[in-house]
Amino acid sequence: MQNFRLRLMNALLTCTFIGHGLLSGEEIKHSFFIAGPTFTGIIHEDGREIWNAEKGAARDGFVLPNGNLLIAWSTEVVEMTRDRQTVFRYEKSPEAKEISTAQRLDNGNTLITELGPRPRLLEVAADGTIAVEVPLQPETDNAHMQTRMARKLPNGNYLVPHLLAFKVKEYSPAGKVVQEFPTDMMDLGGRKAENWPFTAIRLANGNTLVNLTHGNKTVELNSTGTVVWKVSNDDFPNENPFDDPCGGQRLPNGNTVICSYHSSRPIKIFEVTPEKKIVWTYSGIHEAHEVQILTTNGKPIDGKPMK
Repeated sequence: MQNFRLRLMNALLTCTFIGHGLLSGEEIKHSFFIAGPTFTGIIHEDGREIWNAEKGAARDGFVLPNGNLLIAWSTEVVEMTRDRQTVFRYEKSPEAKEISTAQRLDNGNTLITELGPRPRLLEVAADGTIAVEVPLQPETDNAHMQTRMARKLPNGNYLVPHLLAFKVKEYSPAGKVVQEFPTDMMDLGGRKAENWPFTAIRLANGNTLVNLTHGNKTVELNSTGTVVWKVSNDDFPNENPFDDPCGGQRLPNGNTVICSYHSSRPIKIFEVTPEKKIVWTYSGIHEAHEVQILTTNGKPIDGKPMK
């Protein structure tokens, strides 16, 4: 029986998509946006590339409600239309080494992080002026490892993962660290496990979802920083889907979508339930640094029919 299951899994992994549909009995199909090293664009539910930015090496990004694409590359953040016309651009400051974040905010500003000798978080207005500047405390001079995808919270603060500090920090608009979530605790393997926080997402229940890159695990932390949910390759000894988890997304149904950025295995992106069952994977040719699920079985993930 075990050999049969292994043969079945190997056969499934030859497909571009696997939709197990364990919760509803229906095969899961997603369309999604990828920000990746060689491809940045949109993949249809049937596996077709339906939009391509024609430029790789993207760090972060979203499909906006107006249909435009907001994308962070290492030196700039650009909003472009579907026909690739630029409607917003912010180029990094001369002293900055890299950019790592792009998030369109409810107030119309764009959240951007600059890495380098003066690491900082910026809210940039539509006209390109800096509306808010928050100094960051990454605890390292290694620009590339200072931070990755930061996000603004509903309370007005900012959630920022700091890799080599082994901490996710919540900053006030004044730049004060109001809370820290360590990721080097011993029950996660300590510092030798290299649980570098890469993506930190504040959930509706107040918990924080964190992808830990070299630690090859995803954790959910409560308001005191206690691990209340953890998933790793230990839960999938045959598939081993975790290989440098970078971007991710918590879906409305409670499932978690995770990018395996450096994966040399077929699985590049996968969706896992709270019960730690893989219900969908993308095993195409494109590596994913960040992902945004757009539709599921023909409907946007908010449940409204596709237009």
